[in-house]
Amino acid sequence: MPSHLFADRPAQPPEPGSVDALISQTRRLRGDVDAVRRDTVVDDDDAHGRWQRALCDLAVHHLDDLREHLGQLKEGLPPAPETTVLPQAAPEIAPEAQTRVGSAEWNLLTDEVSWSDELFQIFGRSPESGALPLDELGSTLFSEDQPLLTAWVTACLVDGRPIDGEFRIVRADGRVRTLHMRGEPVLDSDGCAASMWAVLRDVSELRRSQRAVRESRDSLQRQREIAQTEHRLAVELQEAVLPPWRGSLRFPHSGTGTLDVAAHYLPSASSALIGGDWYDALELPDGCSMLTVGDLTGHGVTATSGMAMMLGALRGMAMAGIAPGPLMGWLNQLLENSVQPALGSAVCCRYDPARRVLSWAQAGHPAPLLFRRGSGRALTPPEGVLLGATSGAAYGQAEEHLEAGDVLVLHTDGLTPRSIEFSRADGTERLLALAPRLSAARSAQDCVRLVIEEFGESEREDDACVLVARVGG
Repeated sequence: MPSHLFADRPAQPPEPGSVDALISQTRRLRGDVDAVRRDTVVDDDDAHGRWQRALCDLAVHHLDDLREHLGQLKEGLPPAPETTVLPQAAPEIAPEAQTRVGSAEWNLLTDEVSWSDELFQIFGRSPESGALPLDELGSTLFSEDQPLLTAWVTACLVDGRPIDGEFRIVRADGRVRTLHMRGEPVLDSDGCAASMWAVLRDVSELRRSQRAVRESRDSLQRQREIAQTEHRLAVELQEAVLPPWRGSLRFPHSGTGTLDVAAHYLPSASSALIGGDWYDALELPDGCSMLTVGDLTGHGVTATSGMAMMLGALRGMAMAGIAPGPLMGWLNQLLENSVQPALGSAVCCRYDPARRVLSWAQAGHPAPLLFRRGSGRALTPPEGVLLGATSGAAYGQAEEHLEAGDVLVLHTDGLTPRSIEFSRADGTERLLALAPRLSAARSAQDCVRLVIEEFGESEREDDACVLVARVGG
């Protein structure tokens, strides 16, 4: 059986100076937390902000309770056991916190009940209406909490077990409050329970703050899970629209100057930045090959659906024999006149294996990189924009003679993003530094693997595409 508390137990008050110091520290900390809470801007749609504000509110409630308890500790216990009214809280205690803790004592021999003024306020009862006897206290509780209190009181008075638990009450004004009760029996000289005392603390605001923290945290977690799901679906949608290449792709007709092609899509770390980046390669009816990479403005499903339409149009025009310069003009005009996103940037190439000539055009896009015999360079861009009478604006077109073993690298902006640390030129230099390894690679897929190893696939700021074509002998 636990040891019982006796009525003649001497009090051991703490040193006043140490408590004063703790009260001052708590008051300063409370002010600092309150300042942080005021500075926290909460948007109804910002789950992270609501979670931060809820944590600040919870910290304030804890500090208010701590400061109140320290104030009562400073004042000390009443001088006599029968004096049950607690002293007024220390001046530093906030007014709204002064009714959070009350005390009670139930005398089992005389049926006398003593409540502190604070306890009357907690229960919403006037002192004139009198304190509730122990057997009537349960009438104020929620019906499902009444058996708890009965079991606690029985264990306290019969077995000497201390009470430490919470229950909910309904005040006379209809307000629901949550109380934390700590109580123990007071034994007479024969070891029998003569009375029971308790301290009851109103923890309604504290529990409300804790619920707010849990709910805001759960909301934030749900938003993160939704964002992760959206990201996964966006990546799957993007990869479903792009040609389903896995490993090296060789065009069906082999021969001198044939191309070994491989490509890879690198998603961003955020679903909001999954955009309309694309790559494509196609063997044309005349034996030539089309290679293209680019991106559309905007992000998400709209950009991805626009990319599907754009790839269909691009393939159709290439199959019709339209050269890269005019093709870029028609493509841009098509996208500008549709409700889909506009063309952000693109590069389109047409390779003639019989002549080993690459014809290409670009629209605000990084120029293709050519790697030959261990060195690399960016192709010289075509000059200006050519105007055509029937096709509107036809982009300038350039030509480059290729050799067996040449490696051509096309990529979108996201592969080498510009930032404070790196510019686009820095990213190009990193690619060109791979020249010895790219030239020595045995396949286009090996070249793609080298590029991915250099620039990585995790935690990207934006999505990107890279396409590699290696000229056969």
